[in-house]
Amino acid sequence: MEKKVLIITYYWPPSGGSGVQRWLKFVKYLPEFGWQPYVLTPENPSFAIRDESLLADVNPAADVFKLPIWEPYDIFLRLSSFGGKKRAAKPTDLVGGKRSLFQTIATWIRGNLLLPDPRRFWIRPASKFLEGFIRDNDIGVMVTTGPPHSIHLIGARLKKRFPSIRWIADFRDPWSQWGLLDSLMTSDWARAIHRRLEAKVLRSADVLVTVTPFYSRQFGELAGRRVHMIPNGYDEDDVKRIRYVRSSHFIIRHVGIVNERCNPRPFMDVLRNLVRARDTFANDLKVEFVGEVHPAFRSEIETDDVLSRYTSFVGNIPRDALMERYGDSSLLLLVLHGYRDAEGYLPGKLFEYIATGFPVLGVGPPDGDAAALLKESGAGSMIAAEDAKGIEQYVLNTYAAWKENK
Repeated sequence: MEKKVLIITYYWPPSGGSGVQRWLKFVKYLPEFGWQPYVLTPENPSFAIRDESLLADVNPAADVFKLPIWEPYDIFLRLSSFGGKKRAAKPTDLVGGKRSLFQTIATWIRGNLLLPDPRRFWIRPASKFLEGFIRDNDIGVMVTTGPPHSIHLIGARLKKRFPSIRWIADFRDPWSQWGLLDSLMTSDWARAIHRRLEAKVLRSADVLVTVTPFYSRQFGELAGRRVHMIPNGYDEDDVKRIRYVRSSHFIIRHVGIVNERCNPRPFMDVLRNLVRARDTFANDLKVEFVGEVHPAFRSEIETDDVLSRYTSFVGNIPRDALMERYGDSSLLLLVLHGYRDAEGYLPGKLFEYIATGFPVLGVGPPDGDAAALLKESGAGSMIAAEDAKGIEQYVLNTYAAWKENK
């Protein structure tokens, strides 16, 4: 008998970035294990990163259907374009460090009135549509994945309507204890609402899943029950696209978003000192940031007399192009410094970093989940941001090995 699973997700190709990868890959391989996946996703989402190349990764065996969504981001973009040039949404639009008055007001509204998040307006129509779909297709298992955590509230409604359905709630990030709430100026009373909605999901779902050991413990304490840990990973089909080429430069590459909470400055300070002190190193060095970078950090680097000569910002590129770009790396950089509960942050790109075979330098808690994974895999080291000597020595050791063509 065919096993059917309904997956409700906001992020789906052509959405790009990290949020789409986890369930895109699960859906890609579920049919090999006897599962027929049905995916519900918004028809017109306001996601920040678009990547058409990911459409090739959608398993044709999956039944993907889309439902219109209304989001207040459309209003934000229209209003923000008054008196200036219209621009596309970016991850830092509402949470940037230095905000205009309009951005401050918009951020406060986002953090205190649109709860649990701006996708809340999809809860009612999606739930209503799925009631008939579940009944007509005899769906026995349902997965909700967040953020956005409003997706879990769709699951809560459907679980109440169909008590026998087995509901798996997948948390890719924290909810009430998410550091993003600090950036959104979330008030105490709004946090109380988050906790109440979170508790409802933790109580109602049949199975709770998250992505790191730290989050598993954190959610477990909140739920008073077991929370399973299924980490992110990498797809071997992606890694096969890498073409390894030795560059004439020692390339340090960071992949992914650098937002206001991600702080690479201690690492960049070390590089500044190294290029001032070592001419050979300076002649060989190149630093590259691939992905969306917070404008304040980018401006600091581009106006720095030293670092601006060695650093480039590539912006977002399609995933297939990213995999090819990995090929001439010398050192991959992971920055966890600045994040709340950074010891529990285990981003999906770290697994991909490890799969490339290049050495990985992490800047962040040396006793967290990412540090343990780097140590277990032998792929690199996590060094505290305050340990400038340790960071310097790791860079120099990696540079020496590269110089010797190892």
